[in-house]
Amino acid sequence: MSPANNSAPGSVLIVDDVPENLSFLSDALDEAGYMVLVATDGRSALERLQHISPDVILLDAVMPGMDGFETCRQIKAKPATRAIPVVFMTGLTESEHVVRGFEVGGTDYVTKPLKPDEVIARVAAHMRNARQISHAHKAIDAVGLAVVVLSPDLTPEWMTPGAEMLLGHDPSRENRPTLPQALRSWLEDAVTVTPSLESTNVCDFEHGGLALRARLPGEPMPGELKGTRLLLLEKRSATAAATPALSSYHLTQRESEVLTWVARGKTNKDIADILGVSPRTVNKHLEHIYVKLGVETRTAAAAFVTTDTDITHRGD
Repeated sequence: MSPANNSAPGSVLIVDDVPENLSFLSDALDEAGYMVLVATDGRSALERLQHISPDVILLDAVMPGMDGFETCRQIKAKPATRAIPVVFMTGLTESEHVVRGFEVGGTDYVTKPLKPDEVIARVAAHMRNARQISHAHKAIDAVGLAVVVLSPDLTPEWMTPGAEMLLGHDPSRENRPTLPQALRSWLEDAVTVTPSLESTNVCDFEHGGLALRARLPGEPMPGELKGTRLLLLEKRSATAAATPALSSYHLTQRESEVLTWVARGKTNKDIADILGVSPRTVNKHLEHIYVKLGVETRTAAAAFVTTDTDITHRGD
């Protein structure tokens, strides 16, 4: 069986205290075209991971000293190694051991006695998935989006370099990234509001001398990513500065944004996509805008706005 990508053979770190197992797996993986790295205990594995970044880790669950569960927990606690898939190798088939492996961050497990074809197939699958995720991350980075992936408890799991820059997080440090307290407090409030209050899904805050905006674009993710959320960050834009120019009309922040995009000819669906809300919510905001501006139609609202030089000269 070939590696996940023939043009770029993957690397596998095997962690096992039994020399026979290391030799057996090394030969099988080497024959399949993988670069093989080995460690004989958890502590030496962690030391090796300070200098290498394998595509997959095959980790023995039961070892003297630091066992595989603690080793995996420490691997997943460090940003530099957190994304590496860990496949447990164990003769322990009791459900509590399997559950514990997943609880500490394991991706999969294979039971002993090991079957080379099965191990190689799982390595290939997890390597392929990890590379697809890596490519997605790089694509997000390439377009300059500042994105934070939040776990169900609202702690950052991963963030793009753009988000790291805005939040002042140093990825070279081993501590987990954190959110400013003001942003964290807003998140805790925002996820508890009813869907009809989608306007609360935007937060303007100051951090590190920057005027920033955070946005929750939608509901928590389903399926395997259940409960995970995306948080979008950006420097405060000209759009966000619309409220002062319209302060005499007593529009809310979200109403000001909707009105700005209406003036630029966007449809309700376009505005909903831009602001991360539903078209129905955009329509509700428009109804409030009509009342506050004393107009009755979308065209009239757009024409009204274009007479305000503060808005027409903002630029995109």
